[in-house]
Amino acid sequence: MARHPEPDHYELHPQLAVDTHPLSSLALCDLRLLDDANYPWLVLVPRVAGARELVDLDAAQRHLLTDEIDLAARLLRGVFQPFKLNVAALGNLVPQLHVHVIARFEGDPAWPAPVWGRVAARPYSPEALVERIRLLDAALRG
Repeated sequence: MARHPEPDHYELHPQLAVDTHPLSSLALCDLRLLDDANYPWLVLVPRVAGARELVDLDAAQRHLLTDEIDLAARLLRGVFQPFKLNVAALGNLVPQLHVHVIARFEGDPAWPAPVWGRVAARPYSPEALVERIRLLDAALRG
């Protein structure tokens, strides 16, 4: 079985760096806000060099990732009271392991379909971005 070369250290994929904003550094993951004001959308990126798939994490890391997904989901539910929470680890275009946690609402721009490819991302205005990060940060610390 061919293995993917693993870098010596963790680096955030350049596309994730462009598409997301930092919120918090958790025990395993960087917690980031996707720059799409259509949905409250968090991305968890495990700081594990070379990780592409869940199976690239050891058992302890997988358990910790599950706990951090739970934290992100509860954060979105507590702040936004969505109808549904979507959780996905796709990574077809960005191979670095990352997990999306998305708050969904009946009547959101893609409802009830998946968010990918439905409507163009709507970047946050600078003011809305500051407010969204402040709101999520306060809830994280709460």
